[in-house]
Amino acid sequence: MSTNEKAVIITEAGYNSMKKELEYLKTVKRHEVADRIKIAREFGDLSENAEYDEAKNEQGFVEGRISEIERKLKVIQVIDDKDIHTEDVGVGSIVKIKNSAFDKISEFKIVGSQESDPKNNRISNESPIGSALLGAKVGETVKVQIPDGEAAYQILEIHR
Repeated sequence: MSTNEKAVIITEAGYNSMKKELEYLKTVKRHEVADRIKIAREFGDLSENAEYDEAKNEQGFVEGRISEIERKLKVIQVIDDKDIHTEDVGVGSIVKIKNSAFDKISEFKIVGSQESDPKNNRISNESPIGSALLGAKVGETVKVQIPDGEAAYQILEIHR
């Protein structure tokens, strides 16, 4: 790991997902794109061959994604499921919180930034809410800076 690259925290499920994507890109997608390039070459003049240009662009994207995943895998710190505790909020924790102002209850899984998916209630440990929740215990209230000022969230439950 280079000195300017920090470790990327990721859950075991996220790590397995990245490995699966890498394997797919290397074994299936790479060959599909190579076949498309081969077929497009048979159409003749490459300077006016849209199929060839599109296939070469896709090849560049696939190779770039492979390099990106391989680079990330070198700096990943995997949080093992058995290491996820419930005494306080950490990466891998599922936390139920109550927004005091709106009396709204939400549940989030705290994940590494590579796995963040707010639409599916997976928030990054580096996000404003995620970082504020880290280390909090059941019953505590954390305050989070939001564009409109400050929001307070009470920790109702922590589990895995």
